[in-house]
Amino acid sequence: MDRNPSPPPPSRTEEVAVGDCIGSTVYSKHWLFGVLSGLIQIVSPENTKSSSDDDEEQQMELDEELENEICRVWDMSMDEDVALFLQEFNAPDIFMGVLAKSKCPRLREICVGILGNMSCFQEICVSISSDKNLGQVLLHCLYDSDPPTLLETSRLLLTCLSQTEVASVWVERIRENPAIYDSICFIMSSSTNASVLFPAVDLLVKVGEVVDKLFDLDEKLMLEWIRNGAAQPLDQPQEESEEQRVFRIVPCVLEAAKQVRSENLEGLDVYMRILQLLTTVDDGIQAIVQCPDTGKDTWNLLFDLVCHEFCQSDDPPIILQEQKTVLASVFSVLSAVYASQAEQQDLKGEKDLPLIDSLIRVLQNMEHCQKKPEDSSESNTEETKKSDLTQDDFHLKILKDISCEFLSNIFQTLTKDTVAKGLKEGQLSKQKCSCAFQNLLPFYSPVVEDFLKILHEVDKTLAGDLKESFPSLKVQT
Repeated sequence: MDRNPSPPPPSRTEEVAVGDCIGSTVYSKHWLFGVLSGLIQIVSPENTKSSSDDDEEQQMELDEELENEICRVWDMSMDEDVALFLQEFNAPDIFMGVLAKSKCPRLREICVGILGNMSCFQEICVSISSDKNLGQVLLHCLYDSDPPTLLETSRLLLTCLSQTEVASVWVERIRENPAIYDSICFIMSSSTNASVLFPAVDLLVKVGEVVDKLFDLDEKLMLEWIRNGAAQPLDQPQEESEEQRVFRIVPCVLEAAKQVRSENLEGLDVYMRILQLLTTVDDGIQAIVQCPDTGKDTWNLLFDLVCHEFCQSDDPPIILQEQKTVLASVFSVLSAVYASQAEQQDLKGEKDLPLIDSLIRVLQNMEHCQKKPEDSSESNTEETKKSDLTQDDFHLKILKDISCEFLSNIFQTLTKDTVAKGLKEGQLSKQKCSCAFQNLLPFYSPVVEDFLKILHEVDKTLAGDLKESFPSLKVQT
């Protein structure tokens, strides 16, 4: 939903005088000065003193005419000439004053939104980021209770964190403000309970992107956030007051993932990537598996995704192209949890065969996706196609490597009874075993050989056929 209206074309009576244009645009400097002056008046000392409840209620509302004008500035700020002019006019200082003093949610949202647009341009982003006071005011917006303002603040932060020149500045500021951890966790775990007509999923996705970027940029910050919740005893009574609520990063990420799951695949991809980043450090894995409930919730959600939602038997193989990145993250986390000593015993047996079935189906679909089209007569965009293909191959290779590693881990835990059950139910048919071997060899030869020994005890004929199909295994009897 577009919250700010597009600027209307200037009428003949609004024709901009020569010399009054902003850069190469048709926007008027004089008009823009007037809007910014109106903002200054809003936060002037005489207007910010409230003497009654009625005055305070008025401060929460925004005059319709001013809202339309400032929304027009919001749209205009996507133009670099306008953004540079706003910067030269010290508009960020005006917006900082509004954010520091105004209680009007809509006005605060628009001001942060304009700053977010301006930050898309490198020179302005560096300038905004170097202003310590403005930085603190913007970070303070993360404590806001208004979802649209939170969304624009998250968008601005993500823009700045994506700029190499200033990313470290924002990471350090966030580290110096520990309360931001609680605020972000609160959003991830509670935003869908907000009683507002606003797409909460959009906010969850954007906040997830911020967390993903932060963890990717700075492992130390990720460790600090992991340990924030871990410092709390696991057996603490649940009757603690809301003010003393202690957030743990993994349950908050899981809650957000559940909320975006059915509505936004890209959002789910973001939260799965956060979980994957957590598993790159020992503390992160422990944060998942140390608490039995958290470990079970993580496993159940991810297991359900790969076994009942993604890449199903009735899906066309090409769907893997759409799901490859999220599947890579999910399998990576499942593999890490599966390999951990704390969880491994609970996961053996009944979960193994459905996972094997899903992993082999992914590998089968991958073979289909990697087949080159026979007709390449339409080659007028050959370089673009080659670039896209290379990118696809890269992501598919990552998914293949993760899938093979996870599959080899499961194969190592299979018992004779599980193999017999897999043969009976179809998860370990000749075709599927052949696909598994094709992908596991030669890197996981010992694992395949051990599996064949067990298979030989259950079905000598199948084991013999597989040895014939893979000559490198014939010597192993």
